[in-house]
Amino acid sequence: MRPMWLSSTAPGRQRYPALTGIRAFGAIAIFFDHFPPWANWHIVINVMAFFYVLSGFLIFRLYHEQAQLTGAWLSKYFINRFARIYPVYFLLLTVAVCLQRDLSAPVLVSNYTLTHALFYPSRLILQPSWSLTVEECFYALAPIFMILVRRGGFPAAFTLAAVLLGAALGISTLDVRFLHTPAFVFSTTFFGHFAEFFAGVYLALYVTRRERSGSLQVAGRWRTLVGLAGVSALTLAMLIIYRRPPLDYAAIVLINNFLMPAPIALLYCGLMREDTALSRALSSGIAGLLGRSSYSFYLLHMLVIDYLSKPLLAALPHYRPAVVLVTLIGAWALAIVLFTWYEEPVNLAIRRRLRSKDSPVALAAAAAATPSSPYAAPAKIHGKF
Repeated sequence: MRPMWLSSTAPGRQRYPALTGIRAFGAIAIFFDHFPPWANWHIVINVMAFFYVLSGFLIFRLYHEQAQLTGAWLSKYFINRFARIYPVYFLLLTVAVCLQRDLSAPVLVSNYTLTHALFYPSRLILQPSWSLTVEECFYALAPIFMILVRRGGFPAAFTLAAVLLGAALGISTLDVRFLHTPAFVFSTTFFGHFAEFFAGVYLALYVTRRERSGSLQVAGRWRTLVGLAGVSALTLAMLIIYRRPPLDYAAIVLINNFLMPAPIALLYCGLMREDTALSRALSSGIAGLLGRSSYSFYLLHMLVIDYLSKPLLAALPHYRPAVVLVTLIGAWALAIVLFTWYEEPVNLAIRRRLRSKDSPVALAAAAAATPSSPYAAPAKIHGKF
């Protein structure tokens, strides 16, 4: 069998290769936040915002023109999402269950169904998996948002998402485990993070219009530079907040959930449209390979840290930076193997078995969303990047 990283989804064949590479850097940032090279070191930026903006962009760029609320279309859509997300999660969750052993039936059910991050308290067998619940909620609602965008424009879908946030906040005041508190809603649920996804949605609609009217590529580099400057400025603001206790949680939510998505979307726009040193680096072969295997790495890295690296660090407490570096390299190597020989082959097998014909990798599959779609009418969105 030919390794998937040598297949047609190699970086040169992808529609937006720099966005694949940025997944790798996001995954590395999360790794260092979970296992920092120095004790008490912490990344203050909301790294997940980069992934949520990217998810909103990719799902809408690929599907929104064709979306239908019919059984046939929805089954194909959800099969694709299941094939992309669940097999690796199921495998690594099962490994974690075997390692932990003392788990109750409710814990197992909530984790295997990916509903665990909607309740508090809730035991996360795979610690990073809380964000999968956020993603799955977006996937479930995305077809409705797509139809609304086609019929009423971006504001109609955004308004519905804002109403859902209001409803979630209302439920969070009822003193129940479901959605628990307003702070829980903003930190751990799709409803609190919807603006991050919708920054990607807006970008997808913009890119769709630009690609219909001509080439996406443009001279200059201001989009990339302004996007980077915006991310940097908000990161500096977060540093100031974290250094002035007590923490201002309202300011943290405002910056992470509602302000940061805008410069991230502009940065992504620059990476797709402009030929810069950063876009070329993120489009390189190694960045593409790491990006394509980043989902496996994201779910795998905490298992490696908890069951291999922490015992090693306990034996070698004076060599923490070296242990962290070895862990990073080892976890990536395992993730590449897992992606090459399990994640992508199983993804393809499920889609073929269930007759789902979309391209196996979302970044490459975006090329399938062509102006020849029966839903190719321009979306109601204005503005210029």
